[in-house]
Amino acid sequence: MAELATIARPYAEALFRVAKSGNLSAWSDLVSEMAQVASHPDVHALAQNPKLSDQQIGETFMALLKSPLNDQVRNFIMMLVENGRMSLLPEIAVQFHALKNAEEGAADAEIFSAFDLSSDQVKQLVSVLEKKFGRKVNPSVTVDPSLIGGVRVVIGDEVYDTSVRARLQQMHVAMAA
Repeated sequence: MAELATIARPYAEALFRVAKSGNLSAWSDLVSEMAQVASHPDVHALAQNPKLSDQQIGETFMALLKSPLNDQVRNFIMMLVENGRMSLLPEIAVQFHALKNAEEGAADAEIFSAFDLSSDQVKQLVSVLEKKFGRKVNPSVTVDPSLIGGVRVVIGDEVYDTSVRARLQQMHVAMAA
């Protein structure tokens, strides 16, 4: 997928430059929404339909978005449609968020927990992670009952696994050795 990343990079950088001049948080939410809509199989099929004009594809895509769109967003979407690049939106979003995190000195954290975490527990965990990494952490919490207990945190290419499942696997390896 390196090719998709290479093609998406200039689009993400251009979009990020525009977003920096406005409300970066609002742009981030909009880019995430566009990526989510573009990744739907029906929207992908729509974008590939040769019977539809670029205008029809663009207008339909924009109608699927819930966020209000300004002229810059409309122009960006139409440019992607005209260049046959709608399928790049998920990768553009990934790179946009990486640029945003670099600008803010932040990192995205995927937190997997065996049980639902209260907002206080999430805040406490985020506080510990922020101290460990020395930067702001943007959490995304998912419940994964297969962990049995504890949490598993993924930040970039680092994984912190304090789950019961991981400890059982460590014990199994130690006993089998």
